[in-house]
Amino acid sequence: MKVYLDDERDTPEGWIRVYWPDEAIDLLANGNVEEISLDHDLGDDDRGTGYDVILWIEEAVATSDFTPPVIRVHSANSSAREKMERGIEAIQQLTQQHP
Repeated sequence: MKVYLDDERDTPEGWIRVYWPDEAIDLLANGNVEEISLDHDLGDDDRGTGYDVILWIEEAVATSDFTPPVIRVHSANSSAREKMERGIEAIQQLTQQHP
């Protein structure tokens, strides 16, 4: 399954839309997510951001032998995008260390 986390953009065809990080994390933890595309700013920082999903994936890879999906970032927030991309790089390094 392909998961699209966003609060405003149209959902691409063939993707499952979620609006909040906890929804994306539930699918990651319980499903067969092969690809996830993340926005950062979701309209309510108290409910979380796309970066929270990155942090969850990183921890799951480090502690639970979680196999991460392909991770994409489609956020227009350039500084958040850079932070998220650094998180993805860290996940990739962890995955290489613990194949």
